[in-house]
Amino acid sequence: MALKVAILPVTPFQQNCSLIWDDETGKGAAVDPGGDLERIEEAMQEVGMTLEKVLLTHGHLDHASAAGELARKHGVKIEGPHIGDKFLIESLPAQGKQYGFPVYDAFEPDRWLDDEDTVELAGYTLRVRHCPGHTPGHVVFIHEPSKIALVGDVLFQGSIGRTDFPGGNYDQLISSIRERLFSLGDEIAFVPGHGPMSSFERERKTNPFCSDLAVGAD
Repeated sequence: MALKVAILPVTPFQQNCSLIWDDETGKGAAVDPGGDLERIEEAMQEVGMTLEKVLLTHGHLDHASAAGELARKHGVKIEGPHIGDKFLIESLPAQGKQYGFPVYDAFEPDRWLDDEDTVELAGYTLRVRHCPGHTPGHVVFIHEPSKIALVGDVLFQGSIGRTDFPGGNYDQLISSIRERLFSLGDEIAFVPGHGPMSSFERERKTNPFCSDLAVGAD
């Protein structure tokens, strides 16, 4: 069976928090719960999902700020991102104050993830790709049987993640997209960190930053 996915824009930055779950058991995860916890919990109730873990693609405020609070409330573990984003996770309370967001208690993920790790969720196995460039420790979660990926702020419909934040690197980001995402196959659809879904095929063919034409690939 395919993994179920619901997308919830949260925080003033309209960041896509995703709920992913198994429809039969109702067990699932919240991916990038950056804020608006009441809305996230209402959505879990609406779809009949029981939180099994929290997953983080990277350590920016709008993606990760409320993760510790959600995990503590439900007694679950946090997995991700890569340890390269430790400095961002540690600075979340300060980021919250800086941007006028709700300030949640500091936390440390229960498990840092590396490239080609796997995450077990409700009988499903998610593949992890470390995709630095937007942040040093950004990871992406893929469930290839469902042909779905959760890519955070690496790739968007018609755009790519910003690289002007601390630890960002444009060339590294393009390499991550081309070598670690597009290589997974055209048929995979993805949920970005902001905006509408797309597919690796569409972006490989049309994205002005990372398409075959943009990088001069055959």
